[in-house]
Amino acid sequence: MRTLFKRLAAAMMVTATVMSLSAIAPAQKTKPQAGINVPVTYYTLKNGLKVVLSPDTSAPIATVAVYYNIGFRIEPRDRTGFAHLFEHLMFQGSKNLGKLEYIRLVESNGGVLNGSTRFDFTNYFAVVPSHKVETLLWAEADRMRGLDITNENLKNQQGVVGNEVKVNVLNQPYGGFPWIDLPLAAHTNWYNAHNFYGELSDIEAATLEDAKTFFDKYYSPKNAVLVVTGDFNAVEARSWIQKYFADIPAQQPDKQPDISEPKQTEEKTVTKVDKLANKPGIAFGYKMPTRGTPEYYAMGLIDQIMVQGEDSLLYKEMVKDKGYTGGVGGGINSGLGNMFNYNGPMLFDINLIHDNKGSAADITKSLDSVVAGIQQNGVSQKDIDRAIVKLRSGLYDTMTQFGGFGRADLLACFALFDNDPTKINQIEANFRKVTPELIKKTAKEYLRNTNRTTVVLKAEGK
Repeated sequence: MRTLFKRLAAAMMVTATVMSLSAIAPAQKTKPQAGINVPVTYYTLKNGLKVVLSPDTSAPIATVAVYYNIGFRIEPRDRTGFAHLFEHLMFQGSKNLGKLEYIRLVESNGGVLNGSTRFDFTNYFAVVPSHKVETLLWAEADRMRGLDITNENLKNQQGVVGNEVKVNVLNQPYGGFPWIDLPLAAHTNWYNAHNFYGELSDIEAATLEDAKTFFDKYYSPKNAVLVVTGDFNAVEARSWIQKYFADIPAQQPDKQPDISEPKQTEEKTVTKVDKLANKPGIAFGYKMPTRGTPEYYAMGLIDQIMVQGEDSLLYKEMVKDKGYTGGVGGGINSGLGNMFNYNGPMLFDINLIHDNKGSAADITKSLDSVVAGIQQNGVSQKDIDRAIVKLRSGLYDTMTQFGGFGRADLLACFALFDNDPTKINQIEANFRKVTPELIKKTAKEYLRNTNRTTVVLKAEGK
């Protein structure tokens, strides 16, 4: 789950008659834009399911993805880890597909698949040869229509998730550093500050009734978006979507909880001991501006200037000049995605594992010097232009990941959170509006020490 966005690797043929599209709601289409120009058709079925179609005939493959508006920060208070647990249950069988048959269906047809739980959504996707799009749509509709939620499946997956927590976090050096440790330390609202992987006691206490209730509340068409990208015929796809998804009952999802955070006015520092780690670490988290604001885009460029790549200011300071570490990590939503696929409070983080040559105080002093340089002297337009080039490169890499999954991810998030997937074509334009003056102003407000949380990790491993 932690690095899924960066490392994801990874039919029954249903014959359909192309239906008249007169009964389908009108679609919104993008107009050509400067920079990124992704074709987007967007509409909503009568049961509330949002649908995004984005054809691309450059390769004979297609991605089918379903995103549900339920992530681990809005899971029930006494069921930490339940959003993640349910991600596993979605592969345990549905009305017409038995246990693990969805996986076999995709892989036997030459496809790859996966799912993940993030802050604000749980997603499922598969990349398949173009002629298997209908098959995948049928299979996803079968899961949305109703899972085979049994006590046996629940108990089995409780054990799987429990072992995953033990292997990936509890018994792994740097297991929760910083992607769990930092949000817990920085935030005050329980929804943003609980253990996202889940407490073992909560996971083990989940009942069959809990699972059925969770599915009914959150896995309904009104709480989801379906995205199809790649090499497919849009007219055919619309007819198949109407056939397989339109009659799934529309259930009203629960109202989203309040996940807002108060303005931070005091610097926070937390020390953690890792008995398995061989080297110390340190992570800094700054609370982000509201998503979509001018300052948000300014922070995106500050991230490129400060953290990303060997030309970044912190790489020069921490690696080349001071020799504290071999690399600097971090970014906006760095542990579980990117700056576009979340919808709520978020941290811009900087993290590193370092040698004993530099103490936590030394590293903090170096960070402060870099931040002060931006706050006092600002950056040049040339710096901004170079940051945009880096960002464009990363964005295009993202959009072509895993046969188009990266594009599907962006489209799904803009549809799910903004009701407007065409915003994918406005990304570059929004960054180009950022001025040196805005960078300086944003750095003063959001990179202040009183908006910062620091996690100091002490290593006791042998």
